[in-house]
Amino acid sequence: MSQVEHLTNEPTKAPQSRKQGKALPSKLVIKLGKFVWTTLWQVMMSKLAPRNAAGEYIRPNSLFRNFVNTEAGNPYQPATGRYHLYVGMSCPWAHRTLVVRALKGLEEVISVSIVSPSPEEGGWVFNQEEQGCQRLADLYQLAQPGYQGRCTVPVLWDKQTKAIVNNESAEIIVMLNSQFNEFAQHPTLDLYPEELREQIEGWNEKIYPSVNNGVYRCGFAQTQQAYNQACEELFSTLDEIDAVLETSRYLGGDRVTLADVRLFTTLFRFDIAYYGIFKCNRRRIQDYQNLGPYLRDMYQLPGVAQTCDLESVKRDYYGNLFPLNPGGIIPAGPDITNLLEPHHRYNLTRAC
Repeated sequence: MSQVEHLTNEPTKAPQSRKQGKALPSKLVIKLGKFVWTTLWQVMMSKLAPRNAAGEYIRPNSLFRNFVNTEAGNPYQPATGRYHLYVGMSCPWAHRTLVVRALKGLEEVISVSIVSPSPEEGGWVFNQEEQGCQRLADLYQLAQPGYQGRCTVPVLWDKQTKAIVNNESAEIIVMLNSQFNEFAQHPTLDLYPEELREQIEGWNEKIYPSVNNGVYRCGFAQTQQAYNQACEELFSTLDEIDAVLETSRYLGGDRVTLADVRLFTTLFRFDIAYYGIFKCNRRRIQDYQNLGPYLRDMYQLPGVAQTCDLESVKRDYYGNLFPLNPGGIIPAGPDITNLLEPHHRYNLTRAC
């Protein structure tokens, strides 16, 4: 027996590590935490993403549906410098308007302001004060006092009457394509030609529910069944599009149309955000034989790359969608320099 043991009447103990792992929370704590978080998640998701009884995400309709055109009596006549776009750089619906604005050469005709999502404010806020407003919701109230609907982007704003002309992206891009040719740098570029409209609308009707909105139906699904159905429809449609693009440069043949614009803004965000945070991870777009090169083709059209903001997409999806990513950790990737690689699609049809 050592002197120490003799004096203390206790055996010596082996030295302990300074860092000891803590035990996992008790079963009760885990159950309580899961219950509290699930309940809060459901409350937050009900505000963020309205659902039906089956847990499927239901996107509300846009409510401002006026048009800019030359019809007699229409208060919104085409003009240069009169109209303004409010957009969020991460929003695929707003991105459509920026792409058409760039393709048509309307940068000097229609001005743009950027808004950013703010979870604390519960919506979009201006990067700097606009029309005396700090929030997009304030602008909606300015246009229509007492407005109770959702305050979304894009917004086509009339500076002359201080009114929201339209907040439906599908209609705004039709206007940008046709109603400002007098002032456009590329007036002969028609993204919605009469002879292709039936085909374009056919693609829109197929792509909107399963792809454009389909990625949101995956990400905002609140039941496994709702997610499974949305995911299956999403990738079935992507597979169908990929097959068509094997022999056709664009959805409408040898010329880019609004159907391509509407698809492009979803595809650009797919590998960056939807693959991860929205659980659309069956396959990346860049792994498709034809969709990957098609995405590069669209990205490389004149002016389009300048409308794409990778960092805003990552920050706003991963950093601000708290119910889907509570830690707010923003991923380091992906590297999108591959979008500048040759697409080799010129040989399908003549260049547009």
